[in-house]
Amino acid sequence: MSRIERKWDHIRYSLDRGHDRTAGFEDIQFIHQSLPDINVSDVRIDHSMGELFLSSPIFINAMTGGGGEKTYQINKELALVAAHTGIAMAVGSQMSAIKDKQQRYTYEVVRKVNPSGVLIANLGSEAKSDQAKEAIHMIEANFLQIHLNVIQELAMTEGDRDFSGALRRIESIIKAVDVPVIVKEVGFGMSLETVEALAAVGVMAVDVGGFGGTNFAEIENKRNEHTIPFFNQWGIPTAISIIEAVSSSKNVSVIGSGGIRSSLDIAKALAIGANAIGIAGYFLQILMKHGPESLQNEIEKIHLELSLIMTALGAKSISDLRSAPLMVSGNTYHWLNQRGFDTKQYSQRRIN
Repeated sequence: MSRIERKWDHIRYSLDRGHDRTAGFEDIQFIHQSLPDINVSDVRIDHSMGELFLSSPIFINAMTGGGGEKTYQINKELALVAAHTGIAMAVGSQMSAIKDKQQRYTYEVVRKVNPSGVLIANLGSEAKSDQAKEAIHMIEANFLQIHLNVIQELAMTEGDRDFSGALRRIESIIKAVDVPVIVKEVGFGMSLETVEALAAVGVMAVDVGGFGGTNFAEIENKRNEHTIPFFNQWGIPTAISIIEAVSSSKNVSVIGSGGIRSSLDIAKALAIGANAIGIAGYFLQILMKHGPESLQNEIEKIHLELSLIMTALGAKSISDLRSAPLMVSGNTYHWLNQRGFDTKQYSQRRIN
């Protein structure tokens, strides 16, 4: 099967698949505040991630490109929505365009239709420094996202089998490029130990890509005659992964992604420490079923609802939200306590 066909397979199976509530946010509950003492107009949802100022804590996460006209149209419409709503956008892996120059247009369109927006280039951990520079130049990117997809590759019949040297390659890319580097998982979560290793080589931010969103093990098992079903339930739920990542290093920004599908999920992810929130599958479903105008309306609704949630908690800023008291229960509580995290810190904190 060609790379182009595989790209469209991933989109098609992603749209066909439902999403289980397995990202862990059902275990996070805010403690109600009857006297929040603020006005909705006091709330600001802009925020900083590292040295970058973001008008919104949410962004369109990596989805596609390199699959011909269909992926060109998806990226064009996503970029237009990003421009109209003022949010950042990542593209899918650009390796297909590096290997086949005829696919460059499916990525280059995002900068053409969103000339002043924040755009994130994307490559896998197999990439070399010169390829990273090419990907950045292709869309005039503000960031480079390097994705880690070991489980997807292992579940893929034609996938990679050698993952040695990935951390050294990431370090070399960081030293070679002139934009900040984000390292992203693709649906299986990141542990404390992984984030510590990435922080040690100079990664600016990690995107935890937790379990609970688009499941690429399931997608690959649908594509393959020989299935590997035990990978379908493999991974760290998103809420747990955010907390592990935040606890690892003060010098690394944390992006929450994986099964985040509502303004309440977003508020919870930010409250447990995420600096920004990436959404892919949920946005793609809206775009493909209802069109770009509906997606734009949904993003604007999320912004409004996030402001209402923050008002109810007495949080005037994202920084305040990260001090809102909350309870951790269920599997998330059990996992974190087994891993040595003190969950009382969340229930006993206050917004100053």
